[in-house]
Amino acid sequence: MRLTVNGEPQEVRASTLEALLAELDYEGSWLATARNGELVHAEDRGTCLLTEGDRIEILSPMQGG
Repeated sequence: MRLTVNGEPQEVRASTLEALLAELDYEGSWLATARNGELVHAEDRGTCLLTEGDRIEILSPMQGG
């Protein structure tokens, strides 16, 4: 399936947001995720179904300032 992840086109096999994070080697409960501009809470990622063309944002906090 073709998605846009953090602004980059990706071809993935995952069908849920949780599976996508695993496929792309993202780990940690501190990640923030959004699907098509809508926040997806960590507890909902396993049931958040992905569809062709979805826009996914995966953000992690950065230190510094």
